[in-house]
Amino acid sequence: MSSRTLRALALASAALVATTALAACGSKDEDKTAAEAAAGNAAEAPAIKLGYFPNITHAPALVGVNKGLFAEKLGGTKLEATTFNAGPAAIEALLSGAIDATYIGPNPAINGWSKSKGSALKIIAGSTSGGAGLVVKEGINTPADLKGKKIATPQLGNTQDVALRAWLKQNGLNADTSGGGDVSVLPQDNATAIQAFAQGTIDGAWVPEPNYSKLVLESKGKVLVDEKTLWPNQEFVTTHLIVSQEFLKKYPGTVKKLLQGHIAAVKYIKDSNADAQKAANAQIEALTSKPLKDEILTAAFANLKFTYDPIASSLFTSAKHAEEVGLLDPVDLQGIYDITLLNELLKADGQAEVSDTAV
Repeated sequence: MSSRTLRALALASAALVATTALAACGSKDEDKTAAEAAAGNAAEAPAIKLGYFPNITHAPALVGVNKGLFAEKLGGTKLEATTFNAGPAAIEALLSGAIDATYIGPNPAINGWSKSKGSALKIIAGSTSGGAGLVVKEGINTPADLKGKKIATPQLGNTQDVALRAWLKQNGLNADTSGGGDVSVLPQDNATAIQAFAQGTIDGAWVPEPNYSKLVLESKGKVLVDEKTLWPNQEFVTTHLIVSQEFLKKYPGTVKKLLQGHIAAVKYIKDSNADAQKAANAQIEALTSKPLKDEILTAAFANLKFTYDPIASSLFTSAKHAEEVGLLDPVDLQGIYDITLLNELLKADGQAEVSDTAV
């Protein structure tokens, strides 16, 4: 064999060794990257601060806390639950980092997204649909009958306030943010509105459950508008679950476990409704010392639908309504949802996945 051939064989052998070494190195690097990605997706926090309201529209949260469903799914992550009375306060807590996630209505979530220019939060699951509307005194039978009347809502710019103002506008009536116009809209907390209606100082209120049923059953109010009748398929988002973007990026493993607890709570309500009602009411009593009467509890649950579906199309419509009545500047909601983890869990559980589109 010539010296030239020997040199060629030696070079080829060296090249093969180098290629094998590089391939092995690349394989190790790829394995390392995959492992890091897997570890990142499973990253868990020592604790999660969850917000919710002592309200039947937040029943999955009430049941999840009361029955220990969140604690069970979170495992080593401590659940630190905090309650709020209104969406704007919960959003401020999320923006400040005082909480990591919260159950909340659509319009406060939209406002938080707008205020932070899309950097503060993500909607990660639906929770509740329905359970709101306009209850009025006898003698008020049409929208025209509301002219000159006083109607309460829970808070300026909240979900029910926007719904009322949009409905009034669609029916040719105006209401400004100072209580003037064809109809005087008076934002006030629900307890005050219920008392004012009973005393006759207001003519009606657009409120969520259980206050909706309280006005009907305790104060003999009449339903003028059941809000679900205004929406396609009689479905609209009343409550959904949101999380801080920072927390989601840092601890996706914890967010996934929080969603497992949420799914377990919704399932419990569907499969064991009577027990779920008792659990929700027990949690309300623990938080407020005022449990709901049985007839109110039953009526409120019957008027609500608990669902994982965020009913995204209604959120986009609510934002348009808020813009039309001057309570929201135009806002791009593209990217407000991140239902990746939810759909992953639903698929694994053999359940239908949900959509985050406007249609």
